Amino acid sequence: MTTSVPIIADPSATKLPVVEFGCSAEDFAVARVGDTAFAMLPNGAGRHFLATGWRLTKPLGQWTRQDFYGHCGLVVDEAAFRAQVNDNAGHQREVAALGRREVIVHANTPWGPSQGGTVYAEGVVFHSTAGHGGFHLDPFRNLSIHPALRKAQGFYEEDAEWAAVAQGLPELFTTRERRLADETIRNHWPEAWEKIHGRILQPGESHERDRQAFDQKHAGNWIVISALRSDHHPGFTEVIATRGGKRGERVEERRFLVPSAEYRAGPFGFVIDETQHEAYDGPSSFVGWAMNR
Repeated sequence: MTTSVPIIADPSATKLPVVEFGCSAEDFAVARVGDTAFAMLPNGAGRHFLATGWRLTKPLGQWTRQDFYGHCGLVVDEAAFRAQVNDNAGHQREVAALGRREVIVHANTPWGPSQGGTVYAEGVVFHSTAGHGGFHLDPFRNLSIHPALRKAQGFYEEDAEWAAVAQGLPELFTTRERRLADETIRNHWPEAWEKIHGRILQPGESHERDRQAFDQKHAGNWIVISALRSDHHPGFTEVIATRGGKRGERVEERRFLVPSAEYRAGPFGFVIDETQHEAYDGPSSFVGWAMNR
C-alpha cells in the first residue's frame, strides 16, 4: 500500500489541507488539497479521467495539462470530481489525526533492506525498500489479523496484502483506506471476505469470485489466449485458443478466425463459439506459429 499524499504531523486546524477548486488555463476543472493537485482531464473519447500533480506553486488558473502526470481512473462528471477531491481531503485530515511517524529503520524485509519506515503504532511499521514495500507486524499485533488472511511471519506486501492489516487494525487507518481494504479483500480473497462478513458474495461483487465462476462454466470451451488482426483475411482477427484458457508447453492450441467487429476480449477472455467461429489452419499472422508449425 502506498499513499500519494504527504503525512502532516500537526493536526491543528490551521495545518490541515485546504480544498481549493478552480478552472485551469485550458478550461478544465482543477483542485488543490495541500501539496496535491487534481485535474479532470478529457480523454479524447468524450469522457474524463482524474489526473494528479504535486506541489504546483502557480495559481490554479495557470495550470495546464502538462502539469499533471498521475492517472487515477475515469471520473463521470464534475460532481464526481469534486467528491473525489473532498474524499482525498478527508483522508489527509484523518492521516494527520492518526499521528503516523516517519523513522529510519535498519531491518531486513522479504522485499530487501528497509530504506525507511512509517510507524502506524507500536508493533506496526510500514517499510519502504528499493523495489517494493509493506507492513511488518510484531507477534502480538499479528494476532489481530483474521486467520484467513494472517501471515505467520507478520509481513504483508503493499500491493494487496496490506488490506489484511487495515481489516484487522481498522483504528490505525483512515475511512478511505478501510474502504479500499474491504474492496481489495473482496476482489482478491473472496473466501476470506465471506468468512469475515458472514455472507456469500453475489455475482458482480468480486472480481476473483466472478473469474472462478467463469473458469468453472467454460472449463471445456476454447478460450482465446492471444489475438491479432489477420494479414491474410481482412476484417477478421486470428486467435489462438486453448481449452479453458490454460497455458503451458503441453497444452493443445487451436487457431480460429473471428470477425474483428465481434471480437471483444472481456474481463476473463473471449469464448470461442464453435458453431460461429471457424477453426483455421491456413497461413498465420503469428510469427511463432508460422515458424514452428
